[in-house]
Parts: sequence; C-alpha cells; structure tokens
Amino acid sequence: MPVVALPHPLAADWAAHLSRDRRRSVHTVRAYHATADRLLAFLSQHWGGAIDAKALAAITAADLRAFLASRRGDGLGNASAARELSAVRGFLEWTGTASPRLRGPKVAKGIPRPVAPADVIALAEDVAEDAREPWIGARDWALLLLLYGGGLRIGEALALTGAAMPLGETLTVTGKRAKTRIVPLLPQVRVAIEEYVRQCPWPLLRTEALFRGARGGPLDPAVVRLSVRGARARLGLGERTTPHALRHSFATHLLGRGADLRSLQQLLGHASLSSTQVYTAVDAAHLLDIYRHAHPRA
Repeated sequence: MPVVALPHPLAADWAAHLSRDRRRSVHTVRAYHATADRLLAFLSQHWGGAIDAKALAAITAADLRAFLASRRGDGLGNASAARELSAVRGFLEWTGTASPRLRGPKVAKGIPRPVAPADVIALAEDVAEDAREPWIGARDWALLLLLYGGGLRIGEALALTGAAMPLGETLTVTGKRAKTRIVPLLPQVRVAIEEYVRQCPWPLLRTEALFRGARGGPLDPAVVRLSVRGARARLGLGERTTPHALRHSFATHLLGRGADLRSLQQLLGHASLSSTQVYTAVDAAHLLDIYRHAHPRA
C-alpha cells in the first residue's frame, strides 16, 4: 500500500535550506522536499510514531531498503530510485544523521547522442521557416544557433536579458545554482542574435527577457520544444533531437576537435569533471571528421 506523504515541518525546513543556503533550483527543491516528506511519512507508519531529527538517528539500512521497496511498489525505476536514495542521504546528512551504508540500484549511464552539424543547421532553418512571422523565425534561428554554438541549456538562454546587448566576443551566462560563466560567442551566433533584435517588435529593456514570446512576454521553453519536435518530424530526425541535444552536440564536437576536458567543463558550467567525462564515450574520430566539414568554427 503506497505511503501518502503528509507535510512535515522537518522536510519544510530542509527545503528552505536548499533554496536559501544551497541556491538549488525550484524544481530540485520541490522534488527533494517531496522525497523527505515521503521518507518521514513512511518511517512514521513503519515505526508507529512521530518522527523528528532525534528519532532519525535510529534509522538503519534495513529501514532504507524497506522505504525503497515501498517506492518500487509505486512504479519507480532504477534511475528514479537512485535519485530518491541520493535525496534521502542529503536529507539525513542535513539532520545530522549518518546515512546507513546502502548500495544504490545500478543505473546504466546513457551516452549523449549528438546531432550532426548539418542536421543542426537544417533543424534551425526548418524551425525558422515554419515560424508564423519573420521576427519569430529570426528569434528561433538565433536561439537554436546559440544553444549549439555556445553549449547553453535552454533555460540559460531564455534567462538572458537585454543587458546582454550590445554583444561582444563573449557572453555571461547564469547556470545552475546561480553560478555564472563566460562563453565565447561565435560571429555567426552574434549576427543571428543581432538580426533577431533588429526585427523584434518589442522594446529591448535591460531587465526584460532577450528572447520574447509572440505577445511580448518571456519565451516559454515549451514553445521551443514544440517547434523542434515539429521540425524533427518533418526532417525525419530521431526523437532524441531536442533543444538540449544541441548542447550535447556542442560538447561532443568540441571534444572531437581536441578540446581538453577541463576547458569543456568550464564552457558547459559543470560542477564536477565526472559530468563532462561522459562525452569521452563518443567516437571522437567520427566527430572530428564531420566537425571539420560542417562546424562553424572549423
């Protein structure tokens, strides 16, 4: 029988800590808060009593296994169970409880699937041509080139404001946990953004979003994903061709060109080098060949 997680003040305090002190994203705080609530509700039922920080000191590996088993009963797969266990460990550590030693479920590490440079250009062109107004087409072209040419996450690109103008040779990007990094701005990308700004019917204010929606508000990432989905269907590209896949393509193509992992880590804004090392699994020789023939920096 699934355990219904009820709001718990201890979990709420942890969520506040994650948001205020750790500067975690809203999505992460919401997910980790829910995990802590579920754990506390489970233990209350499992042990038959109220749970506070002092009571948590008695938790054992068997208790954690029972909790994960209950979550498995809710339909969790290996990857989700591993994330749940990671959140539980963080919560227990925050309460001052030593997390019992427990091996997490095995999760097969996925290898990034890059989009060939020619397909990136075709995708961006198709999205732009399908736009209902010329300025929207210019916007979409500039945005997709920025994702590929700068390795930005879509959220990072859409968080840019008019303060980024006028553009120079680099761009300051705010990534996860409000960390900023400097990324080179390719001439082709700079020209595309400047052309979009020239055509945009909305006034460009320093505090307003750089990329605007059809009605002038900040562009919704769901709109971008929907446009890419339509273009990949028309072009016969795979389902993995998403806005985020353009970031993977940026990384794998640069690595194939000879970029070192440390430099790539900085360009991508990864907190850990292990996050960047996954790109070494890609066939560098093949990527170098297509990069030389089609990449704008070749």
